[in-house]
Amino acid sequence: MTERQLTMAKAINEGLRAALAADDRVLLMGEDIGTLGGVFRVTEGLQAEFGENRVLDTPLAESGIVGSAIGLAMRGFRPVCEIQFDGFIFPGFDQITSQLAKQTFRHQGSQAFPVVIRVPYGGHIGAVEHHQESPEAYFAHTAGLRVVSPATPNDAYWMIQQAITSDDPVLFFEPKSRYWQKGEVADDGVPTPLHQSRVVRTGTQVTVVGHGAMVSMLLQAAELAATEGTSLEVIDLRSLSPVDYGPIIESVQKTGRLVVAQEAPGNVSIGSEIAATIAERAFYSLEAPVLRVSGYDTPFPPAKLEGVYLPDVDRILEAVDRSLAY
Repeated sequence: MTERQLTMAKAINEGLRAALAADDRVLLMGEDIGTLGGVFRVTEGLQAEFGENRVLDTPLAESGIVGSAIGLAMRGFRPVCEIQFDGFIFPGFDQITSQLAKQTFRHQGSQAFPVVIRVPYGGHIGAVEHHQESPEAYFAHTAGLRVVSPATPNDAYWMIQQAITSDDPVLFFEPKSRYWQKGEVADDGVPTPLHQSRVVRTGTQVTVVGHGAMVSMLLQAAELAATEGTSLEVIDLRSLSPVDYGPIIESVQKTGRLVVAQEAPGNVSIGSEIAATIAERAFYSLEAPVLRVSGYDTPFPPAKLEGVYLPDVDRILEAVDRSLAY
């Protein structure tokens, strides 16, 4: 197995390059993704390599981007749309939830709609509202969409390729605060299935679960907890719809406790759903209530307040202490 050290942004770039080379039906679409290479340079160099007919700069019109992608998918293409920032997705919300999510069912399964929508999301980059939001719950709630989020460069490299080969529409949420962090990327081998959650650190006392950039925060919390004699088991969700509950339930049956962490507000969220499902399916294993650590139920604040708004290691460890106190 050959491995390289890549940032997550570069890993996604390499994954897109591999998908474009493997299938000439794959197209990239988005605002400034061509000559500029995207605001985060995730698509840098791809238009020069594959041409303007494969990597398309679009107008600033998310509804038009997604609507065009739906039409292209109907004609046999595999479009990959980039939404420039998380909060910019809402002009395309109707196209995604009212049209794209329902097309396969409308056609009784006879028509595939292999559209991937890439969404840089989350905080910790010192920006403002519409640039640091976490809107994943809207799409995980919508039947007919697959929703995933990588936490490492290796997962980003493989998961974007898996999403593109899926015949169902996939919302691919990219934690932008992790774009510049390097990690090992394996060019060969067998990747983890797209919708499989994974234990990334074993432990015995409390299970902690998260996705995207929060996984790194959970691992930091686990390291600090270990210095105080507390053993945390960390699970990376990877997929938000569908959620792979098997590893979570197995872990909770061992630890008896669960803390779910996310950057998004806690009300009606991914964390809410995981808490409810574990309460239903592993109730007799729980030694304490399932606890949630999340952003607050307010609009995203000015950049100077993001450190107060977003969950950090201290808030995670405080929830762990509360869980152990039961």
